Amino acid sequence: MKKLANKVAVVTGASKGIGAGIAKSLANEGAAVVVNYASSKEGADKVVAEITANGGKAIAVQGNVSNAEDIARLFEETQKAFGAVDILVNNAGIYKMNPIELLTAEEFHQQFDINVLGLLLTTQAALKSFNPNGGSIINIGSVVSRITPPGSAIYTATKGAVDAITHVLSKELGPKNIRINSINPGMIDTEGAQTAGFIGSDFEKEIVKTTPLGRVGQPDDIAHIAVFLSSDDSKWLTGETILAGGGLR
Repeated sequence: MKKLANKVAVVTGASKGIGAGIAKSLANEGAAVVVNYASSKEGADKVVAEITANGGKAIAVQGNVSNAEDIARLFEETQKAFGAVDILVNNAGIYKMNPIELLTAEEFHQQFDINVLGLLLTTQAALKSFNPNGGSIINIGSVVSRITPPGSAIYTATKGAVDAITHVLSKELGPKNIRINSINPGMIDTEGAQTAGFIGSDFEKEIVKTTPLGRVGQPDDIAHIAVFLSSDDSKWLTGETILAGGGLR
């Protein structure tokens, strides 16, 4: 039997990149997957089509994670389609790099609203839909909370908050048998990283130089860890922050 047979998973920000990779990997292991997206319906529909073509179950549900009404609807649609939730992956996030001289209040609130408030609101709403037997929540942080690169003050602050929230909620949710862990990727070759100009840049070359495994990551590198944290293979892990950057730290 597949590791996640009869499980229901919600993956936020799953229309592309790491989220899409995680959604497809969870489905390959038997989970019914809700592919959440904010704006890219085409991308989310493509992920769903790939999952169903491989014999899996999936639906796409639009919703901005920083909007409480959207998130309530996300879980309503999830329960209608598949029932109680066993797995939540808080993947939705944004980033923008700027030196302190160019920092703006708008940029601060935009990143914190999605990366921090969105994670909290989604987790809060999920608790009402979680399987009474418990389950697994996976937050997607970043290795930036350890390596603190220049120009990333806001983004690094949001991911430091994700680390802290993971540790706090592991204590709050442990009595409900809900485990919560964070995967903190290094640089991953995604559409977003390409659009931002990281892939092929001098910054990427510097990252590769300082990464013991000598390359940037791929979405599958993170997706396989998410499957592990979603399954009973990790049943004794909670409150952990897993650095997934090829040794970069």
